[in-house]
Amino acid sequence: MSKITISVPSSVANVSCGFDVLGFCLEKPCDEMTVEIKKSQGLDIEIINEKSIPTNPKENVCGAVAFAMIKKLNFKYGFKIKITKNIKPGSGIGSSAASAAGIAFAINQLTGNKFSKLELVEFAMYGEEIASGSKHADNLSPVIYGGFTLVRSLNPLDIITLPALEKLHVVITHPLIELKTKDARSLINKDIKLEKAIVQWANLAGFIASLYSKNYELLSKTIKDVIIEPQRIKLIPNYKEIVDGASKYALGSGISGAGPSVFSICNGAKNASLTLETIKKITDKKNINYNLILSKINTHGIKIMN
Repeated sequence: MSKITISVPSSVANVSCGFDVLGFCLEKPCDEMTVEIKKSQGLDIEIINEKSIPTNPKENVCGAVAFAMIKKLNFKYGFKIKITKNIKPGSGIGSSAASAAGIAFAINQLTGNKFSKLELVEFAMYGEEIASGSKHADNLSPVIYGGFTLVRSLNPLDIITLPALEKLHVVITHPLIELKTKDARSLINKDIKLEKAIVQWANLAGFIASLYSKNYELLSKTIKDVIIEPQRIKLIPNYKEIVDGASKYALGSGISGAGPSVFSICNGAKNASLTLETIKKITDKKNINYNLILSKINTHGIKIMN
């Protein structure tokens, strides 16, 4: 096989209680990526639908991942990479992660599947470092593994797959502004009070327990962030009004990744539809445009299209 086309999904990271360690995969939106082996060395990158993304391989997240894999494989050829970008950069639903994870997956498929999913995440982290200034895997892991994932450790990398409850649906409220992860991370005060850390640890443990026990009431109690979100709320337009409105039907809401998108996790399609309708009544009155997305949890991750 010398050419592959894949569908690479979006994702939600942090999920309020699990900053930099917890994430889940969405069924939509998805990028479409075609990767083809070329006879000459180097990378040719083409981006459809998005002019803001650099195509210079040294500045593009795909380039960082591909070069690391080419070096490891001692590969004598190069790749043509074409991405139809449906996940908006700076949206908070894993745009850079989709590119990084997608190219790692595609190159692995084209070169004999020599790497495990864990190793693919390790390669993809080179791309996230380009995008955000640090290596993290909370978006990458669910895209590559599917469903919910927990990054237990970065060094050495250790990823735990978690149960994905069938009834869960998600509403994404995306204000059509760009918020770069680097900028959102720069606001964070790294000094944490012990009492707040204890609350956060307990919520993360409770969230994971709720997935295993299928306890939706417990899950609802744990979608809370007492450390990071309070520092970032000012970056998210109409955050409190949207979260308060969603609370009537959703199990819980929070900032998706670094923002500006807000996720609302719901028990069942009906509650998700009602949550979307409630949020739409709020956003329709605002002076900025919003994109509202309703998605199930994607349990398979990246899909091969050809």
